[in-house]
Amino acid sequence: MHKRKRILVTGGAGFLGSHLCERLVNEGNDVICVDNFYTGSKDNIIGLLNNPHFELMRHDVTFPLYVEVDEIYNLACPASPVHYQYDPVQTTKTSVHGAINMLGLAKRTGAKIFQASTSEVYGDPVVHPQHESYNGNVNPIGPRSCYDEGKRCAETLFFDYKRQHNLNIRVVRIFNTYGPRMHPNDGRVVSNFIMQALRGEAITIYGDGQQTRSFCYVDDLIEGFIRMMDANDDISGPINLGNPSEFTIKQLAEAIINLTGAKSELIKQPLPEDDPLKRQPDITIAKQQLDWQPSIDLEAGLTKTIDYFRAFVDS
Repeated sequence: MHKRKRILVTGGAGFLGSHLCERLVNEGNDVICVDNFYTGSKDNIIGLLNNPHFELMRHDVTFPLYVEVDEIYNLACPASPVHYQYDPVQTTKTSVHGAINMLGLAKRTGAKIFQASTSEVYGDPVVHPQHESYNGNVNPIGPRSCYDEGKRCAETLFFDYKRQHNLNIRVVRIFNTYGPRMHPNDGRVVSNFIMQALRGEAITIYGDGQQTRSFCYVDDLIEGFIRMMDANDDISGPINLGNPSEFTIKQLAEAIINLTGAKSELIKQPLPEDDPLKRQPDITIAKQQLDWQPSIDLEAGLTKTIDYFRAFVDS
């Protein structure tokens, strides 16, 4: 008989967390979703609320949590500049105190623990594409530092807990991910462009539009999460998870205009401080150790995402 794992997902009502909770419940696990609803939403998990194997807890990870679990996915942290810059001190606390509290819980329960880190640990990279051995080019005192350095410190804590307390850790570095349940006003490039196109507004490009990003559809990313957690115990990471197909911001805007049928023109604004000019993952290690690579191309993923966002414009 299948033994249900008890799995905690912090930030479980967010964009990525809700997709992860859904996948874990569907695979026959008992899931505790923890969220303080700073950026998460009950709407994202509404389909799970009546499931007896899903439990929702309103809780802030900067405070200790006392539950009994087998696995922990630590996703709690606002991830878009609009949200993480609104209260930068709290953003750093969420990454650092949240990591300490979840690692303490893992230490007490013996749980395997997963950290959702970010490609932002590489800063504005001088190495391209970015591989895991690259230590990054990060400004420690800029407006994005609360997120970038908070996530870097969380990685430090995870590996120190592994060395000092022999914890079973998993660390992934997430590159740009998109899909249904993104917040329509999160300020990220995919949601911005789609909402502007659907409203018939001009599309705002920051800089010259030649800066690059690599866009991974959410279902592909969640598959990577599961494979990382289920991998051999000698695999701790960090491992890049993202789509290595690189697009300029201008190409993304043109694709969204084409798929929405919008007549939007492109207007340019100055590039925000410390905004990276290039972002592309080297996923060699993910392919080798997890047998993982994305399978959903940009056009297919954008089509699904546009369908989701139409409801916000039509309502």
